Amino acid sequence: MINLISDTVTKPTPDMLSFMMAAEVGDDVFGEDPSVNALEAQAAQMFGKEAAMFCPSGTMTNQIAIKMHTQPLDEVICDHYSHVYQYEVGGYANNSGVSMNIIPGKYGKITAEQIDQAIRPDYDWLPISRLVVLENSCNKGGGSYYTCEEIKPITELCKARGLALHLDGARLFNVLVETRESTQDVGALFDSISICISKGLGAPVGSVLIGSTEMIKKARRIRKVMGGGMRQAGYLAAACSYALDHHVNDLKIDNKRAKEIGSLLDAQSYVESVRPVKTNIVVFTLANEGIPNDFLEKLNQHDIGAVQFGPHEIRFVFHRDLSDSDIMKVKEVVSSLYQ
Repeated sequence: MINLISDTVTKPTPDMLSFMMAAEVGDDVFGEDPSVNALEAQAAQMFGKEAAMFCPSGTMTNQIAIKMHTQPLDEVICDHYSHVYQYEVGGYANNSGVSMNIIPGKYGKITAEQIDQAIRPDYDWLPISRLVVLENSCNKGGGSYYTCEEIKPITELCKARGLALHLDGARLFNVLVETRESTQDVGALFDSISICISKGLGAPVGSVLIGSTEMIKKARRIRKVMGGGMRQAGYLAAACSYALDHHVNDLKIDNKRAKEIGSLLDAQSYVESVRPVKTNIVVFTLANEGIPNDFLEKLNQHDIGAVQFGPHEIRFVFHRDLSDSDIMKVKEVVSSLYQ
């Protein structure tokens, strides 16, 4: 099966597995796992921050960040496509007792002006605007991304208005290989950052929450109450360290393949439109109110897996476990599917 469902399907390479099995481990709840400690120090240094914390998932790092920056009756401002709003089971309400103030941006991107207009006045009957969350790249936006220059006005606004700014950077490295901006550039713009290493980077498990020493001390307590305290987690952390050291540049290949397939889809009569392809995600709308189930079944007959992403939309995600021959077959099938 050629799996275009998600970049979460990637598996460790033989070299990564060898590195994992050689990891030195301890009890991370006591802060005694050297491989976890090394990953956290590596991630913090990459982004110019003081500290970091290893977690099982990006949903957990995002939810910890929300709870860390807010208190009940506050609200979070984000785009209506944001993962924290769409795909984290309403955790913002369940875990933190906060509401969402969602903004209709463009392909998942919002502006400082929109955020400024969304900040609540100080009335008893309104929640307190406390946190802004940006997603880079934006999954539901089709892999769209912010540049640092686009984020800077948002950072300045948040500082002026007393709001915290968190980055859901689940696919941030797919962005950085395109923009050629540095992790240090990104780190300077946010109070906290979540990076996921189990998507395009290919680690089997793991995300890291990055911020100040004070924030991460608080975050560790929140992680524990969420059941995220792990013991000999160094085997997993070692895979993440290996991915950060060896797999980042490979993301250029995934982005390039996505752009090629996006252009090919745009030329097909059964496709109404393709969202601008910026990174490794292709989201397209079927023409004439095409039925996604029928389209996905036709793909499945050719051993290609994909996912429905809206009433008439399909998502392809490109990742390191796809070969050149896989991509060639996808191109052949896409070009001939309804002929």
